[in-house]
Amino acid sequence: MRLSLIGLLFCFGALTLFSQGNSGQKISNPSITQLINTYKTDPRGPYRDIRWFCKDGTTVGPQERCPEPGVQRARYRDEVIKLGETNHIYLGQILSTTSHQDFWDAAYDHSRLKQYQLEQFLRANDNGWINRRAQYYRGAFQVEDEEAWGIQFLNWVLETPDRASEHFFLIRQSAKDIPHAAESNTALSVRAISKELADEFPAFMDLRVKLHGQPEKGDIDKVKDFQLRNKTKLTTEQNEKFSKLLAEMAVLHKPIDVSDFNQYRKQISTNSPINNKVREFIEEYKKAKTSSEKCDLMADVSLSIRREIGTSMKPSSRLALLDISNKLESMLNREAADWKPTNLDEQISKVYTLTRAAAGFGYLELWEWNELSGKMSPSPDGTISLRELNDYTESVRRSVEWGTGMVRATYEDVIKLYAGFEPLASGFVDDKVRASILLQLGASGSVLGDFFAGQAGFSNSLMGIGNQSSARGLNPGYAMGELVVTRQAPEEIEVSSDKIYIFNRPPADLKPVAGIATVTEGSMVSHVQLLARNLGIPNAVVSMENLSDLLQYSGKQVFYAVSNRGTVIIKLASEMTDVEKSLFTKKARSEERISVPVELMELEDNRVLNLRNVDAKLSGKVCGPKAANLGQLKKMYPEHVVEGLVIPFAIFKSHFDQVMPGQNQTYWEFLNATFEQAVKKSAANVTDPEVERFVLSQLEILQKAIRKMPLDAAFELEFKRMFQEVIGGELGEVPVFIRSDTNMEDLKDFTGAGLNLTLFNVVDANKILQGIKDVWASPYTERSYKWRQKYLLNPENVFPSILIIPSVNAEASGVLITKGVSNGSIADNTVAFNRGVGGAVEGQASETWLLRSSGENQLLSPAREPEYMAIPASGGTEKVHTNFHERILTTSRLSELREMSRSLNEKLPSTDLQGPYDVELGFVGDKIWLFQVRPFVENKRAAASEYLRSITPELQESKRISLNEDI
Repeated sequence: MRLSLIGLLFCFGALTLFSQGNSGQKISNPSITQLINTYKTDPRGPYRDIRWFCKDGTTVGPQERCPEPGVQRARYRDEVIKLGETNHIYLGQILSTTSHQDFWDAAYDHSRLKQYQLEQFLRANDNGWINRRAQYYRGAFQVEDEEAWGIQFLNWVLETPDRASEHFFLIRQSAKDIPHAAESNTALSVRAISKELADEFPAFMDLRVKLHGQPEKGDIDKVKDFQLRNKTKLTTEQNEKFSKLLAEMAVLHKPIDVSDFNQYRKQISTNSPINNKVREFIEEYKKAKTSSEKCDLMADVSLSIRREIGTSMKPSSRLALLDISNKLESMLNREAADWKPTNLDEQISKVYTLTRAAAGFGYLELWEWNELSGKMSPSPDGTISLRELNDYTESVRRSVEWGTGMVRATYEDVIKLYAGFEPLASGFVDDKVRASILLQLGASGSVLGDFFAGQAGFSNSLMGIGNQSSARGLNPGYAMGELVVTRQAPEEIEVSSDKIYIFNRPPADLKPVAGIATVTEGSMVSHVQLLARNLGIPNAVVSMENLSDLLQYSGKQVFYAVSNRGTVIIKLASEMTDVEKSLFTKKARSEERISVPVELMELEDNRVLNLRNVDAKLSGKVCGPKAANLGQLKKMYPEHVVEGLVIPFAIFKSHFDQVMPGQNQTYWEFLNATFEQAVKKSAANVTDPEVERFVLSQLEILQKAIRKMPLDAAFELEFKRMFQEVIGGELGEVPVFIRSDTNMEDLKDFTGAGLNLTLFNVVDANKILQGIKDVWASPYTERSYKWRQKYLLNPENVFPSILIIPSVNAEASGVLITKGVSNGSIADNTVAFNRGVGGAVEGQASETWLLRSSGENQLLSPAREPEYMAIPASGGTEKVHTNFHERILTTSRLSELREMSRSLNEKLPSTDLQGPYDVELGFVGDKIWLFQVRPFVENKRAAASEYLRSITPELQESKRISLNEDI
């Protein structure tokens, strides 16, 4: 029997997959892409055949019957099953007969549930996607079986109040996509009439299968078009049936009537306060005359539903409330579009109402709304100050940012998983946001932002695109270069130091760039942000809409500036003014760079040091500032700093004085010879890129040699003795952090934050010894070298010391800056934390607070990281899933941070370590553990630039504006 071409393709694809998938090996993205493209052309798509799935776990053919009633549905192809086993990717999921636990998929952060939602998006946006032809595969699944399963699953998920509260956003979103509508006569009628028509007129069969399996409002036009094309072929009776079918479909897909909510109320106890709330809403909504009244009522009941859903009630009641909530969002989106404020008071009321609704719909957590709402209460006075309007506008901007961050954080794992083989997946977050209340909130906030900018004399200028008030500067500076706008992950792009980049999110590690802007802020005190701030690299936050609008300018030469008050300018380089051109007059090299001080270094004493015997006076002499300053903290706060060991510069240098294998010179001589040759090449007019490639190739040789370098036997013996004496256990028994600490960090004008290696939670003795060599090699990586080369005159004179401290399994960790980073106030403090260890410094979206000197704690951003890093006692790290239901920094923790800041500002100046300070620390319970302190270094040239000051006028804070002012 001859195989069809499609059959041959499937055989080939399956063989490829199975050959890659042996022994659990993951299947490559190109192979998955090939498989998907094959499914798109096959009438059965990802399915093998139709079977009855019986209650006893057996399956029988489609013409047979189960001993007891079962479910008829398609079986997956073998390669689809294999893909789930090897890659945890589930294509073409059919819900009926799927285990609730498997679909909830808690161990994988609910990946299967989110993949199901993502696939619905792909099908809607790519003509069925893998089911392009299989959407008409009769019997693949039955909508009534899917709906019955959906009701069971959602009731199962909503069994416990905690799950309903902690996963409110995900469950509510999934209820939009999981079919679970109660059976109705209208739905039954649509299916019955369509079946009759398909039986009488076979050409209608494809649409009949669609109406049964994936009904949607757009099907009305498809049926109308079909009837019009075939009107002359249909009998009078059949045309009448089509008219009846269309009438029933119109009822099925009619706009929501608020009276319909009464059917959901029947699922809620009549004694429940929320039942009464919904009843009152229905009554008041029917009386409401204006869009503003209707929107206010919907926002109010939505927030009540959110608050009550975690209280004691039946799962079916919670599901009814979710359905009401989802319908309310659709209604509110339509009504908000019709609400056209004419003055400032109405515009403020509108954004307040929509933000309240965003909290009710789960885009903000309730505790986040509680922090935000105090900044957004409508003004009782007839006027508002420019300062108050600024704060209000900022609060609206934050609410949109936090809401889009919620969508992104919830789904970014499956988007990243699918983007490798299906580029369309990257549009999922944007689609979710555009279908949400955030779209109306963002548009209303933009109107308010534009009004404020006009009143204050502020104005962003971003290539003439819309919604410019969404852009906000983080770090002041200016740059000129090629603009690169991309939706790709920043880690996938090789950046250049003369280009300006706009990414979706900030990278964890960044090589030198001319400028950067991101859709998400991450942490304003991450290593990347600190480097940008330190070096005057312009850095801003833009909206997703801004990024999309700027894509057309990618590849253009532009001028980019960010003022110290947050104004953002991006314009074509050809449109620069004379003043802007003068900013780029070339200066002498020595004026732009600084030298690493090496003249005072002590390189003779080869002893391993106890952290208790190190203090700030030894910084840059015996060891780097990380160890020296932590030793100083150990003296001042012995109960808040762990024990530790310091491997000084001298031990590194003595090992570098060994002969390098394969070379007739020492490691040190090889390093210096490399830079001497680079200087000669430059003098001989070799291009800078060629010189850089030569240096990097030599440094790569050096790195590999350092990692294989034999450790001196006497050093190794002493290190093991000191480890047991100071750390309190044999080498290999106590997990430790191994932290690089070079002489080129925390200089007066260069921070060097995060450029070199830190090894987390190492236990094994051999790995610790190898880790010492790996840390010594890290300053010679491409990224570390490029930053030094760009800003230091003598980058070859880098000396690494090493700080080794026992691991602290912090519940939360982050950064304290003894200054208001967002407002520039030296009297305030900024704190940014994430759960687990290593928080806030690697570009995470962190929970960030401004601790004002007045005693007020202002939430600048909540955490939006769905995972955190934990350190098990066995060593290494592990990722732990989390949610945002509860804040990280409680009131008591914020009080502890305030007190620590006060104490540091009081004690540290006596050590010649001048503030403001950048402190890395963590919490176990409410106890602070200190890990590092350094000066908080900013780029004074950028901050003091006359040009940057000129693009943002001083805010006339006391200016009063009438709330009756036309908007």
